[in-house]
Amino acid sequence: MSRACLSLLATVIMSLPLSLLAGDSKTSASSDKMSPQTRLMVMRDLIAERVYVRTVFPRGERGLELKNGKISPDSQHVAQQVTEHGFAAKPGDRVVISNVIVKDKSIVVEINGGAKKHQKWYQHVSVGAGGGMAPVGGGAPQSLEANGSMVVIEFDKDVPEMTGQQVRDLLAPVFDFKALTQAEAYEKTLPPKVQNAIKNHEVLVGMDRDMVVYAKGRPTQKVRDKDDKGVDYEEWIYGAPPEEVQFVRFEGKVVARLEIMKVDGEKIVRTEKEVDLPSQETEVAKQTNQPKPPGAPTLRRPGEQPEDDSGRQPLPNTPYPPPITPVPAGGSPGNPGGLPGTPPQ
Repeated sequence: MSRACLSLLATVIMSLPLSLLAGDSKTSASSDKMSPQTRLMVMRDLIAERVYVRTVFPRGERGLELKNGKISPDSQHVAQQVTEHGFAAKPGDRVVISNVIVKDKSIVVEINGGAKKHQKWYQHVSVGAGGGMAPVGGGAPQSLEANGSMVVIEFDKDVPEMTGQQVRDLLAPVFDFKALTQAEAYEKTLPPKVQNAIKNHEVLVGMDRDMVVYAKGRPTQKVRDKDDKGVDYEEWIYGAPPEEVQFVRFEGKVVARLEIMKVDGEKIVRTEKEVDLPSQETEVAKQTNQPKPPGAPTLRRPGEQPEDDSGRQPLPNTPYPPPITPVPAGGSPGNPGGLPGTPPQ
């Protein structure tokens, strides 16, 4: 009897640590997932905060995705979305975080109202009188297209416990939370060579208009003309005699020629490209100028040919009409002097 009691007591003692370990594992597994209280704290910490953008945000319901510090989709697909829906924000723009949604395996951060159009609460209210109902939020119809975008932070497992600052660190590839001015945020997105030129207030051949404005400010005079080859250009003039004068010539969106007139009369002309910036706008232009596939949808009618460079449509390959026989006055062919429609005699 004593042996049976001892064996039973030993079994109970051995089973106690296993149950405790099982309970600890359940507690640790449940603690890895973000709690509802932490979700509220993260949302309150981030919503309504104004940040500067590091990359292009396209409009549309897809937005951007961020996983393990990498942004998707790539620049080519982003340029395609921009071509279809337009920009929601560009590098250096200041946006506001309008909403934060914590899901099981992702955190959705919306900017400038988000990628979907939301109605106001009063637009769901209706008032009835005399058997009819009328919405309270009347007036002019609002645009059905949203102007914002979003970024989704993806996790392999459940969203873990984290603070608002840790979420900011995950959003560092797309948002700048530390920039004090728009110029500072914009400069951080540029190559070091361009950053140094902007700090020294210099213009490089290949810069775009925004870079020149950040480097030299807005010009006091602009001139539009055509060169000897008939190419349209726009020239920004900085300074006036007897001081140094700079003529910054744009062809399209980038600087193609820089002419500097020194105080001592020396003339410096630079036309060789000094910086090559494959920006998102360039990707959009490439996407726009690419030929369409054979089965692409079109508004042309069957058999209608596209316009050439002159704006005229080429004539289809149709046979020429038969020559027209001159008709004498008062008659018709084969019936001179007869009435119209009278068969020949």
